[in-house]
Amino acid sequence: MKIAIDISQIVYGTGVSFYTRKLVENLLKIDSTDEYILFAGSFRRKGEILNFFPQTKIFPIPPTMADFIWNRLHIMPIEKLIGNIDVLHTSDWTEPPSKAFKVTTVHDLIPFKFPRLIHKKVLEAHLRRLKWVQKESDRIIVPSNSTKTDLISFGVQEEKIRVIPEAGVVTRVNRGSVDEVKRKYKITGDYLVAFGSAPYKNIARIVKAFELSSAGKNLKLVIIGNQSVPLVEAQRNIRLAGYVADDELAVLMAGSKGLVYASIYEGFGQNILEGFAYGIPVVTSNVASMPEVAGDAAILVDPYSVRSISEGIEMMLRGPKSYIEKGYKQVEKFSWERTAKLTLEVYKEAGK
Repeated sequence: MKIAIDISQIVYGTGVSFYTRKLVENLLKIDSTDEYILFAGSFRRKGEILNFFPQTKIFPIPPTMADFIWNRLHIMPIEKLIGNIDVLHTSDWTEPPSKAFKVTTVHDLIPFKFPRLIHKKVLEAHLRRLKWVQKESDRIIVPSNSTKTDLISFGVQEEKIRVIPEAGVVTRVNRGSVDEVKRKYKITGDYLVAFGSAPYKNIARIVKAFELSSAGKNLKLVIIGNQSVPLVEAQRNIRLAGYVADDELAVLMAGSKGLVYASIYEGFGQNILEGFAYGIPVVTSNVASMPEVAGDAAILVDPYSVRSISEGIEMMLRGPKSYIEKGYKQVEKFSWERTAKLTLEVYKEAGK
C-alpha cells in the first residue's frame, strides 16, 4: 500500500507534535512492506520539518491557507500534490479531499468543550475540520475511551472510531544534573511539578491546594509552561519556570517529589506516564481520560475541589513508594511501538 501521512504539525513542540514524530518513527521501523509518503504544508519551517524526516514532501502552504483550501472550500485533492495513494492519515488541522481510505486522529475535543479558551479563528478551523471528518473519514483514531465518548456525543458514528492509546515522551536523565537545573530555575529544597500552559490545566486550584497541603513544609511548586492564569512570581514557594526544554524538563521531573496533574480535561495525558517513567508519584484527576491512563498507579482527585487536590498531595507526600512501584508497572502497558502496530492495523482495514 501507499500510505500518506500529513506531518505538518511536527514542528510545534506540542503533544500532537510528539505523537506525529513517534508514530512515524515507529511505523517506519516496523513496516518495511508498505510505502510511506510523508508530506507537510509550511511556508517558513521547511528546514525544521526536514530535520525530523528528510524525505518529506513540503509544499509552501501555511496553516491559514491550508484551512481555507481544504476545510473551507474543500478543493484540490491531495493526490494532485503527492500522486495516487491507498491510505491518507490526517491529524489536528486540515482535511484535504482524497479518493483514498481516509484515517484521521482526533486527540481531544478541547476546542469544543472549552470554546471560550480558544481563539475564534482556531475554533472555527476545528469546527470546519470536524465537519469533514464526520462526512469523509473512514476511520477515526482516538487515544482514549473518554475521547471516543466525546466524539460520539458530537454525532460521530461509533463504528468508525478506533481507540489506540499513545505513550509518554521520556528522555534519559543524568541525575547528577538535577542540582544544576534547580539552580538555573532558582529552586531550593524539595519541590513538586505541575503543568500550567492553559486554563483547563486547573493551575489556580492546584496552587491553592498546594498552599493548604504544604503549610509548614519546606516545599516548592514548580509550574512548567507559559501558563495564562495570573500568578505572582514572588508568591510563597511558587516558581514559574515557563517553557522548559525537553532535556531539562526530564531532569526537573525526575528530581521532584511528585507530579500534580489535576487537569479539568485531557484527551490522553502523556505527562502522567512520564511521571511514572521518571519514578515519581502522581496526583491526577478522576475525570476524562486520566483514570484510564493512570490505572491504580496514581492518586485520583476531584479537579474541581481544592480540598480533594490538597488531600491527594498530602497522601502523595506521606507514602510515595507504593505509587512509584505501581507507576513503573503501569507505564509498561504503553509504548509507541504498540501505538504504531495498532495504527497499521487500521490502515490495513482499507483492503477489507
